[in-house]
Amino acid sequence: MKESIQKWPLWAAIDLVLIILFALLGRREHEHALSIVGILMTALPFLIAYVIMTLLSKPNKTINKLFPVGLLVWIGTVALGLALRIALGSTAAVPFIIVAFLVLGAFLMGRRLVTSLVARKLNK
Repeated sequence: MKESIQKWPLWAAIDLVLIILFALLGRREHEHALSIVGILMTALPFLIAYVIMTLLSKPNKTINKLFPVGLLVWIGTVALGLALRIALGSTAAVPFIIVAFLVLGAFLMGRRLVTSLVARKLNK
């Protein structure tokens, strides 16, 4: 697991790609333009929130931890991302909040779960 933790920027980059995927899927589902700028503008508040939460979590030691760090990064990313989204002039209707919470949870916690399972398997 030490080797995977030393590669924390790679794991953070994967999480960032998953957040962009969340934005892309949401825009596609609601028939918004799938331009790079549009996708990034949708993802931006969550990307900023993720970076802040990840840096606060000492990623060189915790990037692949599910509990409690992964849980806090996920919830913090959603909460701060929604606040930033509203501050930047977008809306955050209740259905969007629920979808953001569930999808980002599946993506961010799912990536950590898969990483943990693979690391365990490799360390046996």
